[in-house]
Amino acid sequence: MACTASSPPPATASAKAPPPGAGHGYSHDPYPSTYHRYPGVPTLLTNVTIYDGEGGRIDRGAVLFADGKIVQVGQTIAPPAGATVIDGTGKWVTPGVIDIHSHLGDYPSPGVKALSDGNEATAPVTAEVWAEHSIWPQDPGFSRALANGGVTTLQILPGSANLFGGRSVILKNVYARTTQGMKFPGAPYGLKMACGENPKRVYGSKGREPSTRMGNIAVDRQTWAKAVEYKRKWDKYEKDGGDPPTRDLAMDTLAGVLAGEILVQNHCYRADEMANVIDMSKEFGYHVTAFHHAVEAYKIADLLKANGICAAVWADWYGFKMESYDGIPENLALLQKEGTCAMIHSDDQNGIQRLNQEVAKAQAAGRRAGIDIPDEVAWEWLSINPAKALGIADKTGSLKPGKMADVVLWNGNPLSVYTRPEKVWIDGAMLYDANNPKLRPVSDFELGQPGMGDVK
Repeated sequence: MACTASSPPPATASAKAPPPGAGHGYSHDPYPSTYHRYPGVPTLLTNVTIYDGEGGRIDRGAVLFADGKIVQVGQTIAPPAGATVIDGTGKWVTPGVIDIHSHLGDYPSPGVKALSDGNEATAPVTAEVWAEHSIWPQDPGFSRALANGGVTTLQILPGSANLFGGRSVILKNVYARTTQGMKFPGAPYGLKMACGENPKRVYGSKGREPSTRMGNIAVDRQTWAKAVEYKRKWDKYEKDGGDPPTRDLAMDTLAGVLAGEILVQNHCYRADEMANVIDMSKEFGYHVTAFHHAVEAYKIADLLKANGICAAVWADWYGFKMESYDGIPENLALLQKEGTCAMIHSDDQNGIQRLNQEVAKAQAAGRRAGIDIPDEVAWEWLSINPAKALGIADKTGSLKPGKMADVVLWNGNPLSVYTRPEKVWIDGAMLYDANNPKLRPVSDFELGQPGMGDVK
């Protein structure tokens, strides 16, 4: 029967669709973590020097962990029945090292073109790509970071060719057949953004926008404006129901940032550019969690502190391009003095194996400048501060009861170049023991291979 002017139009199925509820318009986690901790035994480390990761130090102390968690940290702890007791006289215990900036798995070793999967350098905005979909869990770099650097957690980011490089992922540094098996359970995603020379060089050389810094910001702003509108449509659908808006995978990620679910990890060198990005974040209503490679962070330490933004820096990499020209080795110490959330990072498959030494260099530079930062405080740059910037500080990053038992026993002062990890536990499971050849992690790819300088 035809509709008449006086009769209401028939209701459509979509018009009757109930609202799905906030945050339920589509699957926000379609590739969930399948990580399960390896089995461990209750363990008590005694007679050790402890840096707890939050600036605390105990000499000749003890650490007890069981069932994957830190149980107790103190001067003396009675061993529970059945616990393994390790006398660590002359040794140090710290939380596992966290690297907030790595490309392991996306740029694995061997570094050949067939395995180069870190930059989707085909458009300045590729927020739709996810680093985890490039990760090769067989990368021998993971085990090197564990055995040589005591790295227990790391963030894998897309590269910096694009303004919006895509989603990062946080991994537990464990052997697994799949990336999902390494994914840090419950960790938020990150959005890799980049400013400065890389995006304008990559796309300017192709004769397209952006080719300048003003082009960088212009494309950023156009994209954020689109994301704000996309989020408005999805918020309305989740509130009122009806027909769902068309999915846009890039905008999904940016809407996640605007909603506070996804943390912005922004590659940016110069102080003036970081200030521009901070203004842009206020214009569109998002928050920058951390600036990476922030060689000029010391110039705006107060601005970063006032806006609750962390700075991830190197100890002394500088001058390799114009935007890194004003890098100084006192950067970390000056940030610490100002009270800014600061940390070391690697961005390198070799540097990640020596982040403790990088911290020692930064600490020494600070002392030469009259900023004397105690060892136990400097260790915050390797543990609790990166955990904060990754949104996982309630789970790891320090030796506090209830946190994941991510623990390193060093064979000496970990800020010495002569010191190496002796044993590494992740979630209370011993995954590396320098004294036990059977506890040297070797990926399937390495089986039958000559290796890259270590002993198997």
